[in-house]
Amino acid sequence: MNKLFFLFIGCMLIRYQATAQSELTGLGFTGDSLSITQILAGGHTETLPAALPLVSFVANSRQYVAGGNNSNSGILVQWMKLDRQAQGLKGVILFRNITSDTVKLENIVPFGISTDHVYITGKGDHELSRTHLFLPGKQPVNVIVPDNAWDMGYCSFSFAKDMNLVSLVRRNRASIEKGSRTRFETILYPGGSVKYDFYAETATGNWQDALTHIFQGRMLYDVTNFDNSLFERKDLQWIRHSYVMHLMMTWDKFFYDTKTGKFNLLDFVERGKKLYGGDDIISIWPTWPTLGLDQRNQFDLFRDLPGGTRQIHHLSDELHHRKVKLFVCYNPWDESTRNENHFSGISDLIAETAADGVVLDTKGESSKELQHAADKVRNGVIMYSEGMAVPKDMSGIPSGRVHNALYYPPMLNLNKLIKPEFAIYRVAELYKERIQREFATSFFNGYGTELNIMAPGQPDWVEEQYAFLGKTTRILRENTYNFTGKDWIPLISTTAENIWVNKWPLKDKTIYTIYSVNPEGYNGYLFEVEPASNYHFVDIWHHRLLTPKKESDKWLIEATTNPFNKVFLGTNNEGEVDCIAKLPELIKAGRNGDLLTVNTERQGDEVRIWPGVPAYSKKPLLLKPGKNEVMLNEHFGRFEGDFIIQLLNDGILLDETVLSVKPGEARRTSLVKKTPTALNPPSGMVKIPAGNFTFKATHGDEFIPYPQQDIDSSFNMPGFYMDQYPVTNSMYKKFLDATGYKPSDTANYLKHWKKNRIKSGEENFPVVYISYEDAKAYAKWAGKRLPTEIEWQYAAQTPGANEWPWKQELPVKRKIEYVTNTLSTSALEGIDSSLCNLGDGKLYPVGKYKKGVNPYGLYDLTGCVWQLTNDEYMSGSFRYIIMKGGSYFKPSSSWWYVQGGPRELHYRQHLLRMSQGFERNATVGFRCVKDAQ
Repeated sequence: MNKLFFLFIGCMLIRYQATAQSELTGLGFTGDSLSITQILAGGHTETLPAALPLVSFVANSRQYVAGGNNSNSGILVQWMKLDRQAQGLKGVILFRNITSDTVKLENIVPFGISTDHVYITGKGDHELSRTHLFLPGKQPVNVIVPDNAWDMGYCSFSFAKDMNLVSLVRRNRASIEKGSRTRFETILYPGGSVKYDFYAETATGNWQDALTHIFQGRMLYDVTNFDNSLFERKDLQWIRHSYVMHLMMTWDKFFYDTKTGKFNLLDFVERGKKLYGGDDIISIWPTWPTLGLDQRNQFDLFRDLPGGTRQIHHLSDELHHRKVKLFVCYNPWDESTRNENHFSGISDLIAETAADGVVLDTKGESSKELQHAADKVRNGVIMYSEGMAVPKDMSGIPSGRVHNALYYPPMLNLNKLIKPEFAIYRVAELYKERIQREFATSFFNGYGTELNIMAPGQPDWVEEQYAFLGKTTRILRENTYNFTGKDWIPLISTTAENIWVNKWPLKDKTIYTIYSVNPEGYNGYLFEVEPASNYHFVDIWHHRLLTPKKESDKWLIEATTNPFNKVFLGTNNEGEVDCIAKLPELIKAGRNGDLLTVNTERQGDEVRIWPGVPAYSKKPLLLKPGKNEVMLNEHFGRFEGDFIIQLLNDGILLDETVLSVKPGEARRTSLVKKTPTALNPPSGMVKIPAGNFTFKATHGDEFIPYPQQDIDSSFNMPGFYMDQYPVTNSMYKKFLDATGYKPSDTANYLKHWKKNRIKSGEENFPVVYISYEDAKAYAKWAGKRLPTEIEWQYAAQTPGANEWPWKQELPVKRKIEYVTNTLSTSALEGIDSSLCNLGDGKLYPVGKYKKGVNPYGLYDLTGCVWQLTNDEYMSGSFRYIIMKGGSYFKPSSSWWYVQGGPRELHYRQHLLRMSQGFERNATVGFRCVKDAQ
């Protein structure tokens, strides 16, 4: 063995001088060739701090290392060969039982297990799933690997900056002599032996880069030259972007009702659209377990279905109309029934049923002959294996399954790393138990779910589970190119245990899938991100905007997972997920009260606005990209909460933002419709000149919150005209005579008139007992409109922001009394009674208080009647109109009353909406405005 060592090193040293790359060219060994001390790569020799064993292994359940004190292991470890290859080093290691007893050999790891190494090996004694990924300082993670690699051993460690030594050993199953094997173990009888193929290379970057190099770059050395032509076929690429499939037997109630003779498949599909966005694929199965009852073969059973294959063709056409594909099944073991060539039978079945794919029963791979049988009918037909193709077979099939024989599957599926564009489906069964974990781990790994409903049973909690599937599937579909890209980074570093993160980067978007088994839930700054200009972070599971937090020299992002019942730990219903996206800021959205503005600068092809969390059971408001304005109440009614705004292109998420309406927030729902303009003041109106104005407001009891919209905002006010006085009875009578107007609700309408006539002497009194609709009807007839609150207050206060229409010589005293935390009363003292009505309860002719005129010539601005504005507001529970000016009525026996009498020009009072009759008051009137040229 020493001879091999020195010959090999000599060869390495000779070739090393001609090597300018960083690839591995040799290893320095100890004298027994079973421990390494040096790494030769890139023209440099790195001496290790301590010698590392060639391998570690477990014999009869005890841990040993090669070259160490392993005499008790009963295993002799020796090199058979070691050569320099174009891809680093390749060798063969022999393990021989040198005892007179049987030895169970397992868990071979190149360079040994260590707290400093990243390695993959077995843990525990599960029959099907022992393979774990061990990371320094972290708990081991159960992983799925190819079916021919469960017994593999992997190791990587850093030996220089951004440089790793990475190695793989794989059992040569055919090499076993005097022994037998299980999925994970080799049973060696006395004198028995087994060979392991050894591979070693260097890999730059971090441990994930090293892992990707071996799994994706080398495909676990399972195939030297991978034929990628099948994956380059455009017609077959649709399968990699599909995420939900149901596989059902044709005697299932969801397919066909034997009692009514009706096909129910289309009803099943429509149901699925509302729960999880619908199926991408429906696969039907009329063969096993009835195949073999008579001489009919598998193809005959399709033809003997009700209506025959013509009916299946019709169903297929209907599915295609709904953007759903149809798969049929193929049973390669069907050799004893009526003889029919399988390849021609498959071709005929595809043609007769218009099928889009074939489920290959009992197969983990396909063949050129099977694909050709489909291709001769038409392009785009998929072969879908019952098992998962190993790397050397992936070139012949674009899709496969994580079989449900593997119950409670490992959390991380490294098959996804080998060929990210290979379409993987996890097989899940609904009838047994709640299976949220199945959906969660499929989502975490970026692939789809096959709902296998062959076994009977539809529990009452199925729709609840489907709703969770709908949330995961929406994200998978809207970000599918991230999940099929080659740059997936598994298990990035986190700040917490029992919660894991996968990173799925693309050029303009990065997705992070998160899986947690913390039953109490999680919220905290979980992992490192890289903020960038014009990008932002969005939690697209909970639909929240996120802001990174800097800690030391790192930026961390917040993640949240919901709690779940502790009893589900260790079951197929454990776990919760989150998903965070780094997105370009393409949406500029804002809200002013009820008015939502969305500007997407014409990127994408669709804008979606959702009231609350997006769901397939809901319908968003759809808009074209560009500049959009939306009145929320017109489309979403009284909804309060988060509005989710998304920009998509061909179904792919480009950006998302969130705007919120706080519960109880009052937001303006009214719009201003401009009047025909006038050059000079119309009769009875005065000119309000243009100017600058800062809007401030006060109010009384706020048990029902007043709007905050526009408060403290500054406005460039255009000039307009305003009625010099409130509209009078006589003026309103002219409107009635001219139009014959009659309100839809007549309760309390003009209640102060007698038999539709104005009381004598009240012709010039402000008209009252009118509703908002009555006032707007009058204004429209007059070529005017109601003023907004800001217009009314600007005209009343002038740009000087006067508190009263007149110049108040002495400050008005306010005696404030606090009743509750929302209610205080303000008794005003010090106003001259010649300026306005102080609240004597008597209405009067307009213009009576000459001294109360404001600088623009407006009369009766305060202490007359509450004056309606155009501004109507809505909260989640109420609607109301803003009124200004106070009134002639001032109740005083209790502080619970509306605070009447003259009110400051900045004071506002809401008129709660119920019905026109209820809203008509003896103290409410209006005046109008008209737009100026």
